[in-house]
Amino acid sequence: MADTHNDGSETDFDLTQFYQIFFEEAGENLDQMEQMLLNLDLDAANDEELNGIFRCAHSIKGGSATFGFTDVAELTHKMESLLDRLRRHEITPVPEMVDVLLESADASRSLLARHQAGGEGEAMSTAPAPAPVAAPAPVAAAVPGGVRHLRIKIGPVEVLESVESIKELFRDIPGLGSIEDLPCDEAQTRLFAVQTHSTDDDLLDLMAFHVAKEQVQITEQGAAAPLAAPAAAAVETADVAEVEAVAHQPAALPDAEAYGIFEGAPGAPALKPVAAAAKTTTRPNMAQMESTSIRVEVKKVDQLINLAGELVIIQAMLAQNSRALDPSANQQLLAGLADLDRNTRDLQEAVMSIRMIPMSTVFSRFPRMLRDLANKLGKKINLVTQGEATELDKGLVEKITDPLTHLVRNSLDHGIEMPEDRIAAGKSEVGTLTLAASHQGGSIVIEVRDDGKGMSREKILKKARERGMDVSDSMSDNEVWMLIFAPGFSTADVVTDVSGRGVGMDVVRKNIAALNGSVEIDSVQGVGMRVSIRLPLTLAIMDGMSVGVGEEVYILPLSSVVESFQVNAADVSTVAQGSQLVKVRDEYMPVIELERVFGVPRTPESKRSDIMVVVESDGSRVALLVDELLGQHQVVVKNLESNYRKVPNVSGATILGDGTVALILDTSSLVRRTR
Repeated sequence: MADTHNDGSETDFDLTQFYQIFFEEAGENLDQMEQMLLNLDLDAANDEELNGIFRCAHSIKGGSATFGFTDVAELTHKMESLLDRLRRHEITPVPEMVDVLLESADASRSLLARHQAGGEGEAMSTAPAPAPVAAPAPVAAAVPGGVRHLRIKIGPVEVLESVESIKELFRDIPGLGSIEDLPCDEAQTRLFAVQTHSTDDDLLDLMAFHVAKEQVQITEQGAAAPLAAPAAAAVETADVAEVEAVAHQPAALPDAEAYGIFEGAPGAPALKPVAAAAKTTTRPNMAQMESTSIRVEVKKVDQLINLAGELVIIQAMLAQNSRALDPSANQQLLAGLADLDRNTRDLQEAVMSIRMIPMSTVFSRFPRMLRDLANKLGKKINLVTQGEATELDKGLVEKITDPLTHLVRNSLDHGIEMPEDRIAAGKSEVGTLTLAASHQGGSIVIEVRDDGKGMSREKILKKARERGMDVSDSMSDNEVWMLIFAPGFSTADVVTDVSGRGVGMDVVRKNIAALNGSVEIDSVQGVGMRVSIRLPLTLAIMDGMSVGVGEEVYILPLSSVVESFQVNAADVSTVAQGSQLVKVRDEYMPVIELERVFGVPRTPESKRSDIMVVVESDGSRVALLVDELLGQHQVVVKNLESNYRKVPNVSGATILGDGTVALILDTSSLVRRTR
């Protein structure tokens, strides 16, 4: 299966557009993991705490593997293995385990920071990382077994007694190694012969408690040049393999080798759980993960949007009241109101964009699902996406994903035919499934279309009768199609793990109804099927045209208005059942009298309407008969259903500049009335 653009051209799916989201979520998971580790009660760690930490590591691992960050995936996989054994109570948590997990999290953060910077910076060593990343990188002059023979020179120091403390470290820390004095002719300088498994960075960090790093030189025995130029600014961080070694150091875990916590652990214990890679998180020149966004509670955003809406209403009131002012006497005031108008518009656009998310975020979830499902069913499918840039409220995005998933699976399972059947029907063996999003008439319409076999009216009616449903052959096609949303209804002959139980479409309708939306189905047998989800506006600020009918004011979404004109009686024709058509430039279109639709009362003095406004929706046009055009302006859309109830042909309401309430008309619903 290939992803295609609107022009049908094939293209590889670009994951880089989601990098920033991944980095931010990974950073949050690392922060959460760190906090949970710090708060972990080792004496009474409950399953929920351990499961929470495990989920953080698992999320980072899965995302890293998806985006190709194999080093992070490898490291978090090791963390996940330890956490899995902990939560299954195969081992008992000890403080050293928490140390290793915290330092591994720091190393993961460092690796992610480098990936976020495009592989630049000093988050990790500039030396090429070994591949695969499975074992600690060998150090120079290492001998079998991993024991290093070093010559360490310390000095000059004023208080040589502090050097003695270094020797005590080797005696007090199990597994650190051995240290012996060597002859030295330099004043205030000491030489030592050291055998250890530890890295130069670990030794430097350990000795830093007693002497400055600048006073320590480490060389392999027999080497002429120093292995470590120990100036603090020159200390390099561990490479990817050393980060991996964070999860391989059994000295960090008592009896770790006996537990079998980490595969491939060296036989001899290492320095201590503090790894050089983790230490780099405090160095000022290390690449840090940068956040380009902040997380804010949805309630705070909603409050901000509401306040912006109220500001727009107040601005409209001021603008209306200022019309009666003398421009010459109030020039400065009117100029300020004009600036307020402009700034209010900019503010509301910025505020409204905070909650808006492009539909590409939703559509991007389906290519992988379709590929796997098509392979499982033995079908071939191309996915076409349209309107990916169409923005939808974040709350709706989260709630519409499950219904869309049901519809997509249904189209592939029931709609798209097997390749041989498509060829026999004169079609391409590769089916096409289209996901489209658009703004129509103040609503958001999401469509799932396929070029499959469509639905069989006879088969649906037969299944409905078998279930004892009240159906008849005189039902319209739309009424028949809606039968598939009945609970438990399915036309599948065989129940599979993909579909056939009759619960998917019922769930779709319930979820969309919970969003105060609607579902429509168009199907042509042998040609294909289209399912349209129409979601109403919850809160928005839109450009509208206000029209007057009698004493009432209605708002038309400006995006739906095509034109307006004065009508001549000779151009209007009456057809069957009293319906009217108007002739506009040799084209006839239906006429809707808003006076009749909404039952607007009229006084004897009222004049007959002679102005028509042409609106367009779903590719069709109708002419609305109104009394007058009042003007164009911004309106704050309020959800009428949550404050009152659902009103036919109305998508919302707004407050006008004079404080009165006006209804916002649903032009799509008005167009459908004429079909």
